[in-house]
Amino acid sequence: MAGPIRVVVAKPGLDGHDRGAKVVARALRDAGMEVIYTGLHQTPEQIVEAALQEDADGIGLSILSGAHMTLCAKLLELLKERDALDIVVFAGGIIPDADIPQLGKLGVARIFTPGATTHEIVAWVRANVGES
Repeated sequence: MAGPIRVVVAKPGLDGHDRGAKVVARALRDAGMEVIYTGLHQTPEQIVEAALQEDADGIGLSILSGAHMTLCAKLLELLKERDALDIVVFAGGIIPDADIPQLGKLGVARIFTPGATTHEIVAWVRANVGES
């Protein structure tokens, strides 16, 4: 039997607002998942390293800085280089609707925009991250 779903929740880039990331991290934890919160101002390299060290099933990114295209592209490139594309990447934050299909093409499995509930996020992670 597999253990609980393990998720790294990260704040990439220079954005200093982490309330949403902490709310999501707490909701995932309260739902029985193991959550590793990396803190503010993480580079894509630091996030990928944390996910590999923690044997994470998923990476949840909180991005409010407007740099989502660059940050997600770099993170997914690093996962590919490390042969770790089995780690499911999802993101939330202020992300324009027009960018969501492009992020999907890059490999971001799901984007949660403002107004998404913690119940919705938990249910999606349960259904799409880790062993089913």
